[in-house]
Amino acid sequence: MNMFERLVFPNGSRIPNRIAKAAMEENMADLNHAPSEALMRLYQAWADGGVGLIITGNIMVDRRAMTGPGGVVLEDEKYLDTFKRWAQIGRSKGAQVWLQINHPGRQMQSNLGQQTWAPSAVALDLGKMSNRFNLPIEMTQEMIEEVIQRFANTARLGEKAGFNGVEIHAAHGYLLSQFLSPLSNKRQDQWGGSLENRARILIEIVKAVRAVVSEKFTVAVKLNSADFQRGGFSAEDAQQVVKMLNELSVDLVELSGGSYEAPAMQGQARDGRTLAREAYFLEFAQEIRKVAKMPVMVTGGIRRKQVAEQVIASGVDMVGIATALAIDPNLPNQWKQGQNIAPELRPITWENKTLASLANMATVKFQLRKLSLGKKTNSKVSPLWALILQQAAMACRTRQYKNNMRNYIAYQ
Repeated sequence: MNMFERLVFPNGSRIPNRIAKAAMEENMADLNHAPSEALMRLYQAWADGGVGLIITGNIMVDRRAMTGPGGVVLEDEKYLDTFKRWAQIGRSKGAQVWLQINHPGRQMQSNLGQQTWAPSAVALDLGKMSNRFNLPIEMTQEMIEEVIQRFANTARLGEKAGFNGVEIHAAHGYLLSQFLSPLSNKRQDQWGGSLENRARILIEIVKAVRAVVSEKFTVAVKLNSADFQRGGFSAEDAQQVVKMLNELSVDLVELSGGSYEAPAMQGQARDGRTLAREAYFLEFAQEIRKVAKMPVMVTGGIRRKQVAEQVIASGVDMVGIATALAIDPNLPNQWKQGQNIAPELRPITWENKTLASLANMATVKFQLRKLSLGKKTNSKVSPLWALILQQAAMACRTRQYKNNMRNYIAYQ
């Protein structure tokens, strides 16, 4: 195998190569939470760049539950024509394009003004920054059932809009990941306790999605290889969940890791465990590959051609690339031509790991904004300057979101 061979999924659909643009949160929706013109330009750059698969940033299943202001929401058909154009752009050069569908659970900032749902009333522990997030309320049976149906509805609408598939986000500490972790799920009912119970909402969502989309529509799951927190969701738990997913019509599992509390997806683990500078989760993926019946994709820090080749040579089916494609969207085409380009941001060595995580995300979003404007990226941008710009933009988008929600509620 090499990364420029095509890959056929269990549902029979195929992609031209094994390089995926992994999801990054753009916060570039228009004021209606639909894809903006900036997003259209950004995704055209990735489509032109030669990836085989494009996975969108977070698509929220509920406008009341946002990972951040400026997020895209797909919960009805009101702006479906805009989504159709977005899908066409993503597919324009032969790639598949999937919606990553998500609910933040307790990882929603309090300044958005919405009620925070979670499996249990367990607050985020972010040290001095913990007060930026509300203590969540424990979800009722009715809330859980509503969330399951919302995931299914967004997937149904995604297929209607012309997307090739969805990726159900059960990683990075968001709602489904919160259910999976015994640190955030303290329930004693059918949704908590044993791993089988903690995984129940994910399994039910996969079943609900499959019930409303066609067989040719791809359904993937993004899963933490581990939470990188003592007592949390472990690598052994991940293997067991993949075995559960083997029994369903899941076409791919993407492995990442970490959460807001332990941002291992950025190469930092709170428990002190050493992660490689690239392909952070490759060893975990190799273990998962032994039990998975579906293709496996690994994401996390990959930026060099030889590392991507190593991933594929190890038996992992797909390479997910995020930050490197934010810096240089044409990377796959250049690798195919034999160029060994390795895009990289300035390292952030701040002692405050939560602040460093925010700065890392801000420097990535700085590149995305440049691409969306048709401008050259700047991998040497100051992390502090990028963070200041990002915080100012988020403050503006937060005000807009709160105003929109007041109007939305008034018309309900």
